[in-house]
Amino acid sequence: MLAALDLGTNNCRLLIAHPKDDAFRVVDAFSRIVRLGQGISNTGALSEEAMDRTLEALRICAEKMSRRDVTLSRVVATEACRRAGNGDAFIDRVKSETGLQLEVISNREEAELALAGCLPLFDKRIPNAIVFDIGGGSTELAWTRHDRDGRRLGLDVMSMPIGVVTLTEKYGGDQFEGGTYRAMIDECLDRLNAFDARHGIAERVGEDSVQMLGTSGTVTTLAGLRLNLKRYVRDRVDGTSLGFDDVRRLAGDLAGMGFEERAAFPCIGQERADLVVAGCAILEAICEKWPVGRLRVADRGVREGILFGLLGQLSGASR
Repeated sequence: MLAALDLGTNNCRLLIAHPKDDAFRVVDAFSRIVRLGQGISNTGALSEEAMDRTLEALRICAEKMSRRDVTLSRVVATEACRRAGNGDAFIDRVKSETGLQLEVISNREEAELALAGCLPLFDKRIPNAIVFDIGGGSTELAWTRHDRDGRRLGLDVMSMPIGVVTLTEKYGGDQFEGGTYRAMIDECLDRLNAFDARHGIAERVGEDSVQMLGTSGTVTTLAGLRLNLKRYVRDRVDGTSLGFDDVRRLAGDLAGMGFEERAAFPCIGQERADLVVAGCAILEAICEKWPVGRLRVADRGVREGILFGLLGQLSGASR
């Protein structure tokens, strides 16, 4: 049995899967909002409360992995642990209290794992792709080119040090007055200019040779709202598409609401109502910079990328 655990700034997510040939079948999953990185942009450290919340979730993950007899796993941590001055101490505590050995991965590997997890959703007829993952403490972007057989011809990644938690802590998460929401978008836009210039992405977009794929709670939430889901259903959301007109309409509506009004939506709830507008601002900046017109929504990413890597290890060991 295989397991992939992704500990981010905002979420702790686990997949346990049974390998089958060159694919896998998920048999158990766990996801909890832990807000590990809460306050880190101001203090530079993980708070005791955040670490306690996260350890509680990680104990559940460890128990699930033990109960399912997991024999091959990878447990990774991203931006919060990369940034925190007490990150190493937290990793030692996780090992001591749960038995899990957290591996802090780089921004580049995080982007590459998300890309690997989303490859099945690519349109092979379109040679260029922008793939993004809006996280809690950072946003990872990948620019990739493939041939018609799916072979990679080129890849570059960028990590924007802005995520839904950091942006919310700066601008707030309840009411957004005047030009506040626009200021959030513009702050993100400024960060994208160099990456765009390096690859001439906007020019390729103008040639209709670029597809866009988003993997994050922001895009899956907006997809759930557009589908008017009474409760979140992964199979309805994963692989669907969002037009940029829908993105602008939904984002604008959410930015114009207060916390409680946003929390009333089943696909948002109390846990995400203060963060979703920040995610919308990051998403709108990406859409403005590269007006592809439509994006593919992925409820998959780093964990699936890890599982594909573990499958590769099994395949290599069996030769």
